[in-house]
Amino acid sequence: MELRARRVFRFALVTALAATIGFALQLQFTLLPPVMAILLSLKPAPPMKPGTMLALVLVILLTTSLGLLLVPLLLHYPLTAVLLVMLGLYASSYLTVNLGQGALGAFLATGFVLISSLGLASGELGRLMVQSMAGSVIIAILCQWLVYPLFPEDPQPPSPPPRPETGAERSNWIALRSTLVVLPVWLAALHDPSTWVAALTKALTIGQQRTHEGVRLAGLELMGSTFLGGLLAVLFWLLLGLFPSLWTLFLLALLLGLYGGSKLYGILATRLPATFWSNTLMTAWILLAPAVSDTASGKDVYKAFFVRFSLFVGVTLYAWVAMVLLESWRNRRRRTTKAVTSPTRAAS
Repeated sequence: MELRARRVFRFALVTALAATIGFALQLQFTLLPPVMAILLSLKPAPPMKPGTMLALVLVILLTTSLGLLLVPLLLHYPLTAVLLVMLGLYASSYLTVNLGQGALGAFLATGFVLISSLGLASGELGRLMVQSMAGSVIIAILCQWLVYPLFPEDPQPPSPPPRPETGAERSNWIALRSTLVVLPVWLAALHDPSTWVAALTKALTIGQQRTHEGVRLAGLELMGSTFLGGLLAVLFWLLLGLFPSLWTLFLLALLLGLYGGSKLYGILATRLPATFWSNTLMTAWILLAPAVSDTASGKDVYKAFFVRFSLFVGVTLYAWVAMVLLESWRNRRRRTTKAVTSPTRAAS
């Protein structure tokens, strides 16, 4: 089998197995296993070894538990807590952009933003989120161990291209910009954390684009992926309603993974980048998984879906506009500074 085809089947099967196991175990946050499976399977590589998996789980527990420590501060010293969250968001973005530690930065931001807001609503809910994240990573990696022997990589994969360097001044600005974009969304989420979990994830995603042009293109990509992910989630939900069972969920998840994987790895022609399709798949699962849980608890599925989707669109638009305005302000400031310093240098 061609290498690209192996990657597509491996990606789809790992995601479908992780999602099915999550629903079969009736996890509180059923969106986490498929999302973690997507994140860990995007890069075509062999699965982690047991020692590396345990180290990753330990890092997740440590970084996300920081959010639980912020809950008493939010209750008694809110200003101090807000300043610490700003510092944590800055550090997480700096780790991602400047040091290339994307996973560590993402989990650190999750702890400061998602876990702290959930823990403020319910300490038990916050602790459950921390445990669910660690458990979902274990589920995703176990699924990779099962699937990888069937669809392995080539013995000598090509070496990845070198990562582009980002200057210290630019990295500091991106980290500050990400903090300014995400912080208002986090403050709004403190009033209703469970509804804003997905919206916070969107804000964190768009907050770490590198360039001004990247901000504009990322906004268009995220808006398009949001609407396409919502459409796929609705289609998935309607088909699942015809034959509601775990087997149907597994088959539909497999089809969704095959479609997205074919776009990701170039089997199906597309003019859109891989980030568009990964965001589309994660959006579909973030919208779909809570809908299944809403059905089990007797909630109005369509109303809850509309609320979540509206928040997705609203937060994406807000983050996009805020980042464009911040970049425009920075560029004007730099041009003004250069115009002031140029005559001074000429005179000297």
